[in-house]
This record gives sequence, structure tokens and C-alpha cells, in this order.
Amino acid sequence: MRSRRAVVASALLAGALAAVLSGCSPIVALTPAPHANASECADVIVRLPQTVQSLPRRETNAQATGAWGDPAQVLLRCGVAVPTASDLPCVTVDGRDWLRDDANKPNYVFTSYGRTPAIAVVVDQSKLTPGLVLSDLSSVVAFTTPNGRKCLSVEDSLGGTTTPSSTPSATPTPSATPTPAP
Repeated sequence: MRSRRAVVASALLAGALAAVLSGCSPIVALTPAPHANASECADVIVRLPQTVQSLPRRETNAQATGAWGDPAQVLLRCGVAVPTASDLPCVTVDGRDWLRDDANKPNYVFTSYGRTPAIAVVVDQSKLTPGLVLSDLSSVVAFTTPNGRKCLSVEDSLGGTTTPSSTPSATPTPSATPTPAP
């Protein structure tokens, strides 16, 4: 009788321990993007870094997604709608262009610009520097296909009549010639 109680107690303890350990890092629930099944998204996802700004990668429950931090401070979805010309600021990080949407501050949404399929990255700016996060992810963006669009400087978009500036245009427009994939 005593050994049966010990076996039952051990089984309960093992079950409780497994539940506690698996609860430490639950799966991040995300919704797949409309074009998550694009082959380029598969190429991106298998190459995602294990850390972004020293935050560990987390398991997600949706195709073509990624998450880092506990709680998640960086979320990635591949296969979002490809953006066209926009009033959103366009920034370039490590040779990759991104549209920045800060409507939900402190969570900023950066959508890759000039690449198909598009990738959206949500960054909690109250805890991280978005440029550093995008830099950590820029190499995987190279596995999407250039579509001929790129951020243009203000002087490019206005025909070179303004004082030189390093500020990208708020309205990205198509480039004359597509650039090859890096």
C-alpha cells in the first residue's frame, strides 16, 4: 500500500512539475498573414535568429511568424500585404527599407518596403530600440524578392531642388530600376 502511494505521489509530482515548467514559456498566439504560405516566407522563417537584442526566440502557433522575449517584445509576420506609396515615414536600416507606423505607441509596426512578400515587425519601443531590432532581422529580409520600390530621399522625390538632407521621403515611390536581391 505504501509503495502504491509513493508511485501515485511521484506521478502527481512529475505531472505538476511538467505543467509548471511548460507554463514558464507558453506559445505566443499569432494570426498568420494572408500570404504566409509564400515560399519566400518559409525561407525567412527557417533563418530567423535565436535572439533579437538578446531576447530569446519563442515558439509561435501560426505559420510564417516569429516572436522574441518573455513577455514577447518583438513579433514578426511574413506575408502581410505589400505596401504601396504611403504617408508613413520610410526608414532604411542596413540597406532594407521599412515603413514605420507608430499609431499604437509604444508598439511600432515596421513593414518591409520594396520586397515581396512583405514582413511586418512589431517592436515595443518602450523597451527596445527599433533600429537595432530591424538590424538583427535585416539579413532574413533578403530572402524576400525585391519589387522595384525603395525609399527615396526628399531631394530625390522633389527633383533635387531642396537642401540636401538624410531624411527619407514620407512617400515612398517606385524606383526607376529594380535593385537585385542582396
